[in-house]
Amino acid sequence: MSFRKFMKYSSEEENLVKTILISLLTSFTLLAFLYFFKLKYIENFIPKYGFFLFFAILSYSLILPSVKHVRIYKEFACMSGMMIGMTIGMISGFLPGLFLASTNGMFVGSVFGMSVGIFFGIWNGKCCGIMGVMEGIMAGFMGGLMGSMTSLMMFNDNLKGIVVISFFISAITLFGLNYMVYNETREIKDKNKEGDFFTMFWSLLLTALTVFIMVFGPRSVLFQ
Repeated sequence: MSFRKFMKYSSEEENLVKTILISLLTSFTLLAFLYFFKLKYIENFIPKYGFFLFFAILSYSLILPSVKHVRIYKEFACMSGMMIGMTIGMISGFLPGLFLASTNGMFVGSVFGMSVGIFFGIWNGKCCGIMGVMEGIMAGFMGGLMGSMTSLMMFNDNLKGIVVISFFISAITLFGLNYMVYNETREIKDKNKEGDFFTMFWSLLLTALTVFIMVFGPRSVLFQ
């Protein structure tokens, strides 16, 4: 399968690149609005939270196009659906868990990461039935815990470095997932239509929740 065809498909036919840009624009616009009216009055907001919020927004801009891409095609073969549920559940649990645990502690990071990971894991994993749903639940559960655990283990050992490395590995994995979906569905003509509202809504919601929990949520004794 030609890689060049996939890149054309991503940028023109299914507009995955456009979806990434819309997600980034929506999230950064919300963050700028919140910063202007509220967050700039919080002491050391940018040094304390800016790095992790930046990578959280980047992560959501990669996760949501993958979720949207899968939703275009309702059903997948069992093995493909299980891979979809596992990949989406793991990454959408691991990365938010890592970011929230880096500012609020392992418990908050674990709960948030597991919630996001299990939700999206089930939502996408159901494309192949109960096995995909089970994969989504397990992957979201483990991803949320492992992301927050990684943050705690790396707390005094270049935490920001592992955040960058984890983000790029996750980005490559999601790229591979989208390529797999393309290979599985390139002959299918009957597709669902997903507008930009899906991307904008979930970008706003996830960014708002992340900001609110990071800044105003509970935190462990390590971050008091």
